[in-house]
Amino acid sequence: MTAKSKTTVIDGKTQRLNPKTTDLDFFGIPGATFITLTLPLFILFLQIGCTPESCTVAGVLNIDWSAEMTKLRAMPLFDINVFGVYLTWFFSLAACDLILPGPVAEGVVLRDGKTRLKYNLNGKTVMTTLAVILAARWVQTGGAMPELVFCYDHYVQIATSAIVWSFIVATYVYVASFTHDCILSVGGNSGNPIFDWFIGRELNPRIGSFDIKYFCEMRPGLLLWAVLNLAMAHHEYITKGFVSLPMALVVLMEIYYVVEGNWEEYGAIHMMDITTDGFGFMLAFGDLAWVPFVYTVQARYLSTRTIEYPLWYAGIIVTLFATGYYIFRASNNEKNAFKHGDAPHLRYIENDKGNKLIVSGWWGAARHVNYLGDWLISWAWCLATGYESIFPYFFVAYFGVLLVHREMRDDHKCALKYKELWVQYKKAVPSAIIPGIY
Repeated sequence: MTAKSKTTVIDGKTQRLNPKTTDLDFFGIPGATFITLTLPLFILFLQIGCTPESCTVAGVLNIDWSAEMTKLRAMPLFDINVFGVYLTWFFSLAACDLILPGPVAEGVVLRDGKTRLKYNLNGKTVMTTLAVILAARWVQTGGAMPELVFCYDHYVQIATSAIVWSFIVATYVYVASFTHDCILSVGGNSGNPIFDWFIGRELNPRIGSFDIKYFCEMRPGLLLWAVLNLAMAHHEYITKGFVSLPMALVVLMEIYYVVEGNWEEYGAIHMMDITTDGFGFMLAFGDLAWVPFVYTVQARYLSTRTIEYPLWYAGIIVTLFATGYYIFRASNNEKNAFKHGDAPHLRYIENDKGNKLIVSGWWGAARHVNYLGDWLISWAWCLATGYESIFPYFFVAYFGVLLVHREMRDDHKCALKYKELWVQYKKAVPSAIIPGIY
């Protein structure tokens, strides 16, 4: 029996397990094609365009595009040896993910009404192993750290390698989805190969117990982001003899974000990316290329110049970061506690199917108040770069658009899932992200 012919019982009715996708996200095939073609080029523009001359307001407005194109043509964007190093990084982490111990947790019940995938949550041991290796190499090389020098010197080639690999991974999981019975994503079963390849046809592509989507979401891209930030700080250290306050703030805040996310990774198996979205080019590219090479813009910008500002300004940045993180973590912890029945003080509304939605506490303030915390964190990262250039502030604008779009997608999916209960919930909690404003 093929995956298409299977049925399941949902809300007491027999329905197809893998219904045909008729509502195409991202404006359908034109949007998917546009994103696929332009975002890789945008990543390369960010990396190549951020030079001491162009990473300023005046530099961007007065850039010599002829000279920049000449430099671009002379730069080897792809290097097979660098690609080999990148694959070594990827598969070494995959081996760690399979070998290193960690608590095993079950994910949400899938659409067939019975399957709960198991996840090995070994982020703590993976990160500890990586930290020990880096510390040992620091001692062994006397701080020279050729690995970090390599990352800095071949930054663009590593970015290209990640982009190429995301295309390969997306193609593999798309083809593999036709070779076995599987639960397809609701949004990626349109029958159009371009769109389904882009959005992700299979919901949870796996090789044995190895979950490709979860691994890509939590390990290679996020940890590479941290390593690349260390490479930027190391470059400043070996060229100037010190790590500046702005660089230290950016690197410490962003590495904390990565470490804390992997440390508290149980919440990740309940995110929309894992529970709802298929795994195709959109997520593969976002996880493997976009995160490590767009989220390092602030550190890369600081590595090309010397920025100074007073301690009181640094204090504002740290306070903003701490506030955002408190909102983000406290709201997510509250939701997790509610799911486990550990938050009896919270008020909620419920329908006859047993679905419950919180209408007090953090989630009574806004339907995605955790996104507000995330956005404040991104402001702290950008403000830490000073105020000489708009270049690194692109990130906070992009992140705001991303969060609003995610909220809109989630609102649509919840309206379909909860129906009248969702209508009641939106009346009880009218704000989407920012309480009383939006």
